[in-house]
Amino acid sequence: MPPPYTSRWAIPARIASLLILPLLSVHASFEDPKLLPTPPMGFNNWARFECDLNETLFTETAQSMVSRGLLAAGYNRLNLDDCWMTHERTANGVLQWNATLFPHGIPWLADFAHKHGFHLGIYEDSGNATCGGYPGSYGHEQVDAETFASWGIDYLKLDGCNVYPENGRSMAEEYKRRYGQWHQILSAMADPLIFSESAPAYFSDNKTEWASVMDWIPFYGELARHSDDILVYVGEGSAWDSIMVNYHYQTLLVRYQQPGYYNDPDFLIPDHPGLTDAEKRSHFALWTSFGAPLIISAYIPALSDEEIQFLSNKDLIAVDQDPLAQQAALVSRDASFDVLTRSLANGDRLLTVLNTGSSSAKTSISVARLGLNEKCQYKARDLWTGKVSSIHDSVDITLDSHATAVYRITPGRGCTSVTPTGMIFNTVSGHCLTASSSGATFQTCNAADNQVWSVSGSGTKVTVSPLSNPAKCLAGKGSGTVLVDCKSGADTVWSHAITGHLQNANGDCLTESGGKGTLAACELMQSGQILGLPSGVHVVDGSSSDK
Repeated sequence: MPPPYTSRWAIPARIASLLILPLLSVHASFEDPKLLPTPPMGFNNWARFECDLNETLFTETAQSMVSRGLLAAGYNRLNLDDCWMTHERTANGVLQWNATLFPHGIPWLADFAHKHGFHLGIYEDSGNATCGGYPGSYGHEQVDAETFASWGIDYLKLDGCNVYPENGRSMAEEYKRRYGQWHQILSAMADPLIFSESAPAYFSDNKTEWASVMDWIPFYGELARHSDDILVYVGEGSAWDSIMVNYHYQTLLVRYQQPGYYNDPDFLIPDHPGLTDAEKRSHFALWTSFGAPLIISAYIPALSDEEIQFLSNKDLIAVDQDPLAQQAALVSRDASFDVLTRSLANGDRLLTVLNTGSSSAKTSISVARLGLNEKCQYKARDLWTGKVSSIHDSVDITLDSHATAVYRITPGRGCTSVTPTGMIFNTVSGHCLTASSSGATFQTCNAADNQVWSVSGSGTKVTVSPLSNPAKCLAGKGSGTVLVDCKSGADTVWSHAITGHLQNANGDCLTESGGKGTLAACELMQSGQILGLPSGVHVVDGSSSDK
């Protein structure tokens, strides 16, 4: 039996034994982030062309990406999606490319990509068939991995259509077994393929089961598509609503992301006719603020100069590719604005503000909400315009409907300290932890100071204070919570786990129950205990547990 896997994330002791991940002797992606140190950038055909793909599309796209500056901006991947293959394997079980669509063959296309400065990626499915009805990988995992590598492929998007449980396993257990098998195969290769997982997307309609699948996803691959496909070019419905669905799911997953593993809210669709210019720019700004994969699905030769310009924004791409790899987390949310923040590797702080409303609106964001010192001076660089301004106590912003502002906040001398600050919220109900005179409750998010929390400390010992009363800390008392002086002792000490649990030093977990913030035994898939915290408070150097 291989040795137990040692996690960089601590797991509450009461639930560590309940995790059902198999023991692995291979490294997880975030334990060895050299394979994908920053989020991937490039092109995929699916959202724009679906099955209407061929060799010419990819050669023309590559040439356009070179001539229009996208390759130079960092978009260096060309990824084939579904429908590239024939409907039958060879007699010895090997996949075949469609020779009508790819007359020179996939190895030739990989060589073409490499000669022009790109990598080539490919699509397969963990089930019996792909979503488009072509041969799936089930039962052929090893030969498919070897085939892709021999063709010059270094990136695999593995979908999850046509998966059927076997041997009494639940659907979630079946997905975990299949993706775990692929992880082991890829990790054992001399040059492992980057592994893009799609399993969570098949559980997104059940938030607790979805969270349980997400708990093992970062251990198996480099990125994971976690929610619905973004609206395809000819799809029915609102493209902006589709973006907002995936944006919302992304905000629930801050705790998973770190160098080597990235949450994937799906493609950028800058030429979708259903989007306004402001919405196209917001889509890009939000994805870069998240540190998400930037995979364009559009007809790149026909993109406008303005679209190429914002997709090539060096300041926003630098945020996306920041080596700290934090994901922007919600500071506050109300009927008009979502405010997000994260830290960057050079000590700067990011501020991203989205106007979710239907009309122009104004807001003011205090530096305290960003975890900064109100006694200090800061420089704020607008990453759209490049304009730099001095700020002291707040940033004032006016935004049109569905527009997004992004600022990079640079501290003055002696003001580099940052305290992770933002919402603590139940990722199932969407309710925000709210400080009250009697302790804490869970209420509808309204962007008030008593719903913004500062998290101080590191490792498994952190304290949690509301912005409305920073001298007080959240503490466990019996089966409830209270606000007490921050030096009151062990009851104010908490730890946060990959599972979403916020565990008090007494061993119980913060729980939403009847609108109250209570303490209860930590349980996996307990809908009241799957919490999102500010960016930068992942628990590291924690206890070992068998995965």
